[in-house]
Amino acid sequence: MVKRLTKVKKTAPATLEEAFAQFINWKKANNLSEQTILDYTTHFNLLLKRFPSSTQSYEELEKALFKHLGQEGIKPATYNNRLVCLRSFFKWCVEHAILSDNPLEGFKKRKDEGRVVQIDEKVLSDLIRLPDLTTYVGLRDYALILIFLDTGIRPKEAFGLMESDYNKYALELTVQAQKAKTRTSRTLHIMPQTAKAIDELISVRPEEWKDAPLFCTNEGKPLNRHTWGDRIEMYCKKLGTQFHPYALRHAFSIMFLRGKGNAFALQMMLGHVDMTMTKRYVRLTNNDLKEQHSIASPLNQILPQKKRIRKIDK
Repeated sequence: MVKRLTKVKKTAPATLEEAFAQFINWKKANNLSEQTILDYTTHFNLLLKRFPSSTQSYEELEKALFKHLGQEGIKPATYNNRLVCLRSFFKWCVEHAILSDNPLEGFKKRKDEGRVVQIDEKVLSDLIRLPDLTTYVGLRDYALILIFLDTGIRPKEAFGLMESDYNKYALELTVQAQKAKTRTSRTLHIMPQTAKAIDELISVRPEEWKDAPLFCTNEGKPLNRHTWGDRIEMYCKKLGTQFHPYALRHAFSIMFLRGKGNAFALQMMLGHVDMTMTKRYVRLTNNDLKEQHSIASPLNQILPQKKRIRKIDK
């Protein structure tokens, strides 16, 4: 008769590397995105690469972390990414009795104002005219550019869209939860011009591409940020300018607000979990603020509008 297994004795990982491998498997089981898993792995491997002795003892680990986060010239965004990923791992280690203390407990994020890239409207207008619409790649690029400027979708989310995510009658695109950065699905509304570009792209796709992403390569394979980055770089050279693909998301956000769009609506469209990230786009230029002030100042309503006096009688 086989004995019933009532209790399993846990065996602690022998090394920090083994602990990290278990941590990653735990994160994958919790359905974290591939990008998040990659972020954890990248930051942990960078720490070990810079400080190989950091795994020898808690003291060495603590010393290495302080130097790693105190690196001269480190940008707030980089600091915050390192802190969040490593602190989360060490918290897990404490919860599983691998470490007695979290060496990053009490560390706070640094204030990051963010870098919003603004693209001149003339440049955007010229960009839309560049793709060669007589080719599949040109049609794809044209439709993608319109989608970025019409919805502010993240590049990776756009590359994951399927034909089934497009509703031509409702003029909508659906970002499925498993492909959204925040793991929350959302519906994006598009203009008829964007829908027309998508329809034209779909019309030239071979029948066997039904299971391929909506915006794929000319071989029916998934598009990635490197390939798209090369395409944008090529267009930038023709325009005599330079910006990265994500700047189109910035352009959408800024122009949406300048067009009197609501900031809370923008937050939902961008897929931000709260207003923290969206506020970066709300901080407009001085000219925008000056114009808004002249239009919305309470004095326009409180003080009577006086007629202009052209000449004063003495």
